[in-house]
Amino acid sequence: MASSGLAVAATASSAWLCCPNHHIHTSSSRSRKHLLLHGLYGSAPARTRYSSCNFIHNVMSRYYICFVVNGGEPCRGRRPPVWTAAAATAAAPADTAASARREQVEIARSLNAWVEENMLPLLTPVDSAWQPHDFLPCSAAGGGEALAAFTEGVAELRAGAAGVPDEVLVCLVGNMVTEEALPTYQSMGNRAEGLADGTGVSPLPWARWLRGWTAEENRHGDLLNRYLYLSGRVDMRQVEATVHRLLRNGMEMLAPASPYHGLIYGAFQERATFVSHGHTARLAGQYGDRALAKICGVIAADERRHEAGYTMASARLFELDPDGMARALADVMRGKVTMPGQLMSDGRDGDGEHSLFARFSAVAERAGVYTARDYGDLVEHFVRRWRVAELAAGLSGEGRRAQEYLCGLAPKIRRMEELAHRRAARIEPAMARFSWIFDRPVMLG
Repeated sequence: MASSGLAVAATASSAWLCCPNHHIHTSSSRSRKHLLLHGLYGSAPARTRYSSCNFIHNVMSRYYICFVVNGGEPCRGRRPPVWTAAAATAAAPADTAASARREQVEIARSLNAWVEENMLPLLTPVDSAWQPHDFLPCSAAGGGEALAAFTEGVAELRAGAAGVPDEVLVCLVGNMVTEEALPTYQSMGNRAEGLADGTGVSPLPWARWLRGWTAEENRHGDLLNRYLYLSGRVDMRQVEATVHRLLRNGMEMLAPASPYHGLIYGAFQERATFVSHGHTARLAGQYGDRALAKICGVIAADERRHEAGYTMASARLFELDPDGMARALADVMRGKVTMPGQLMSDGRDGDGEHSLFARFSAVAERAGVYTARDYGDLVEHFVRRWRVAELAAGLSGEGRRAQEYLCGLAPKIRRMEELAHRRAARIEPAMARFSWIFDRPVMLG
């Protein structure tokens, strides 16, 4: 809503993750020049002017959904090699970018058997998986008793939803809209060679993971959508139009579309989703909505399982190719990462600081659904989980510089967060109206 007079800083919606040469294994001046020209060691993410929410939500927002994975032929009859800078430099092909890409694809494909053993068990069998209907009033047709039970269930759900503040509702709608754009995210997973489902019915473990992940994620949007519909608290036509626009607008895709970048990004987004839904569950409980607390809690548990899969896969790649993964992780952290919901629109919002996503992110920061502090925690968690500080063997000069950058990133984020909060404290909070909640005003971060 451009007319709302908001002044919330936001990074440009256009985003990229540096050039495909993140796996170059040479110290030549030509390679260094190529990396610099393509922004591998570019500037830090844009800083916020009015609240820390814009820093986090335009760097690694909670609006999540991973776009990774699947497919690839397994490397039959041989063990996957450990790729080192020295080995790759010795080969020194003319096109180092293409060579690096092929190495990544080969390593990813070699993990098919590992995925079968370690990732596929994280997916819940359909017969034992929860379904949205399990958490909502039963709508099955029947006699007077069935109708009475349904009516009573809806009345109970609405009574609980009545106490949820508007700012939490805005966050909940933003979550749901983003979850409902799942077709876009699956299509992004199929961009990563070595991980993609090449036929749509591939029996390879990577492909089965992508389809299984998609099937489990699909329940999240369905459940949140039906809850919001039954709650009576939101303008469902405006919400549905926002979903329609986000799917139509699409998403600016990760570049490069490599298996390394995709899996790292997936791990971050799934953990961010877990944190976000977990915080929403806590807030719903505080305001007396037990049904919503349960709904958000079960979704958060799904995201935690998915995070475990992407995190383990990334950890395995760090073992096989520490240099390539360190540089890919630095790429993802340095890049202006376009969030899955970045292009959401209700047809009334403007661009940049006036965009629906920017204002939605500001509300999420203020409500405590997802904050700059949460982002710093995420970075710290993964740097520690993947033992980035302990990497030594196999690192090139660029890999060591990436390692140094990554190990100092979390403290830098925390300093920027503190500065943003100090600035925000000196500025009068702005208000914005959201069509999702019948144009009621909500205070921004």
